[in-house]
Amino acid sequence: MAAGIEQYQELIEQLKPVVKEPAFNQILSQVAANVPRPKRFLLKMELKRQAKPCQRIIDLRGSVDGECLPYEFDGITHYLDDIAQEVFERQVRCFGAYTLGVYEAVCNTENNFRVMHSKQLAEGEMLSGEADTQQSLPLESRYVAPLIDFAGVHQRREERMNFVVPVELFTELKESVHATSIDISVSGLKVKAHKRYMFKPGEKITVHFRGLELDYGLSRGEGVHYLVTDIDHSREEQRLALKRLFDQEQKAFDQFLERFIQGNKRRYKVNMDNTIDAIVAKGYEQYYIPNITSVPVYIAQHGDELEPQYLLFNDCNREIFRYWQDEDNHLRLGYLFGRQRLQQLLAREANQREMVLFAFSHVTQGRCYFYSASMEELDANPELKGAFLAYGSRKISWRVFKLQLSEMHPEQCHLPLSLPDSVSEMVRRQNQPPPPRLMSRLKNLRHIALITDISSEWATQAYQKRKLQKQLLTKLQLFCHPRNRAPAAILPFRFKYQELRRETRFLLRTPVQLVHQDLNLSGVSEDFSASGLRIELQHQFPLDAGVQLEISLPKLQKLTQKHQLSGIYYDVVHVSADRNIVHLMLGDSSREQHAKAFFQELIKNNRRSLKPVHEQQEMAGIGEALRNIYAANILNLAAFIRKDGIQLLPDSLARVPVEHSLAPLLTYRSDEQHRNLYVLYAARMESRNFIEHSLKGMRTHNVPSAFELFVAFNPKQANIQQAIQVKLAMQFSNDALRREFISQAMGKGRFFALKLFITKTGRPDISLLHSELTYVNGYAVHKAKMLEEQLWNVAATVDLLDITTEVMYRYGFNSHHIEANSSGHEV
Repeated sequence: MAAGIEQYQELIEQLKPVVKEPAFNQILSQVAANVPRPKRFLLKMELKRQAKPCQRIIDLRGSVDGECLPYEFDGITHYLDDIAQEVFERQVRCFGAYTLGVYEAVCNTENNFRVMHSKQLAEGEMLSGEADTQQSLPLESRYVAPLIDFAGVHQRREERMNFVVPVELFTELKESVHATSIDISVSGLKVKAHKRYMFKPGEKITVHFRGLELDYGLSRGEGVHYLVTDIDHSREEQRLALKRLFDQEQKAFDQFLERFIQGNKRRYKVNMDNTIDAIVAKGYEQYYIPNITSVPVYIAQHGDELEPQYLLFNDCNREIFRYWQDEDNHLRLGYLFGRQRLQQLLAREANQREMVLFAFSHVTQGRCYFYSASMEELDANPELKGAFLAYGSRKISWRVFKLQLSEMHPEQCHLPLSLPDSVSEMVRRQNQPPPPRLMSRLKNLRHIALITDISSEWATQAYQKRKLQKQLLTKLQLFCHPRNRAPAAILPFRFKYQELRRETRFLLRTPVQLVHQDLNLSGVSEDFSASGLRIELQHQFPLDAGVQLEISLPKLQKLTQKHQLSGIYYDVVHVSADRNIVHLMLGDSSREQHAKAFFQELIKNNRRSLKPVHEQQEMAGIGEALRNIYAANILNLAAFIRKDGIQLLPDSLARVPVEHSLAPLLTYRSDEQHRNLYVLYAARMESRNFIEHSLKGMRTHNVPSAFELFVAFNPKQANIQQAIQVKLAMQFSNDALRREFISQAMGKGRFFALKLFITKTGRPDISLLHSELTYVNGYAVHKAKMLEEQLWNVAATVDLLDITTEVMYRYGFNSHHIEANSSGHEV
């Protein structure tokens, strides 16, 4: 890199995607406007150098802390580890080809031994006072992240053009105010005026476009009437959002404005703020929702009756779905939503509609019986409370769930693009509201119940320490859900998200034999496609992805003499976290082609009887509609971590209601538009902060990793390290120390317990954002590229919820202690 521009590395990364664009010089001048001209020239030369084609072979074997495997690109075989491969793909996407910049970035990954050594030397210098920008920030602001709003996507009815021109405003009291326009459309206007003038939302004002009158000979008429809809006081001046009233006919002005915007929108640029916000919200939402471990259940209301009707499942929350299936695979999750429990939740304040539920199942004579009890139900039966917790926690089926309830509206199912219909015919079609038939299925939905499994090793051990009173076990039938009264049937639908499979999968249960060298296993297929199988094993699978298995299908072989269905080679492409589910992909030899031909014929001849896995819904669009509703009513906290060089930093936090129970902790040393995520970084593990340690070694698409954080919060302390002290539940050697930590935290301030589910993100699904990204690209190619880069930089999502009540209950604190802690009062 040219000497003297090292401090502009972040700017170089921003400009890499547009270095080959025709308008690169113009974009460089805009983005680097504050950079001195000589330095700007060096930036240009550096970017041009990095964009030159490269043919060098990259061999990192022995140079990095990771296993290097062959990686072929454009006929060149490199040897890269996982981190280097990710960097290679990202940089190739930036430059559009394999270039010098790609080569240099891959040879300087964070796990490169040379880079690690240089970093250690640099850290030594930092201790002498040469800290980098991020580390030099005070702790109070180092982990502050902005809020994003999943439900804040707004569609514009028409394009709005950035345009600065003098205007004169007249209030209802005929007071004259000189202002300047910011952007303009036929039916709206945004202006900025001095803060000394007093305006209020709902006020009617008259606008005279003085600049247009002078420059375009516009008639000096009686002015245009507007309504003040919003006022932004966050800047030096106040900014007014104005809505056209159309209470008087002004055809000449309307026609002029339409022609003026259409003729000048390329020159002055269309205002795309809402589209950019929409791309960010949708991009982050697609990282978060498909990876949640909670199950959203949609509650319908018929008169005074509440009844669970639908649920959404994905690959990460299906364990809850499976837990509540009986011996006949019938879903019994409806047991949790008894009338009394739902009414009890609805009677509480909106921000307190939650409860902790304990559950286990008991199998006798081949029948599965489900038991569940809430904390309140156990406290109401003190004689049985200890017996239930002691007996249930000793069973392998023991689970602790958190149930949260929120209101929703069926209209939230429609999420149009941020673009007006007039942009294109495709946009107009995408903006069409859901059909009446679909809306009729959603019209009675009024609430979302969110079920989260908050069980943990530490919790189970704590409950198991209670004395088991066997003489009371027969009385636990009080908490058993009777089999002769089936719960409400809940229809499951799958989250709609990027589908990476090329073929439709079909449900099929048939015996499978698996062989690998001396290993012989038996299993049952769950589903299949022409080229793949998913198998459930009777025992844990001892091998890893990448091995090749010899598969036999004895029962299916009886159906055909034409095809050979034994000794077929499949590659293992994925093993579930519990190692009982194996995903297989068919090989390419002639025998494997026989198997593929058999499955293709099986699908062709049994289309009506085979049930596609992804078609578990009776109507097109309902899965997407339910997902949109949930995105507008998220109950847990969704935090995003970005990768900035070698650092993992807070990126943003999805907006939740201001009265959220964790608000005191997250609003400490922050403002209305930001939250402080210091609590995620405060714990230390093996000399790393918690986030860095958790993500080290985690792979994309793994089941989210779960953690419990114990937090002592004393907002009276001025130093954040003293105000927020964090330890992981696993870092305590026994329950006595955990209880002591809770007591001390309550004595000095408040105690919080957090449940975290951390997922390492994969590549963003840009196809879902195609229309809006194309629109931005048409007016500002550098902004579109930077938006894509922003999405690619998201490294992980954190699903975070408050489990303080359950943890205190677990360690023997009574309801008085729990209530006093939640209110911040001393016990």
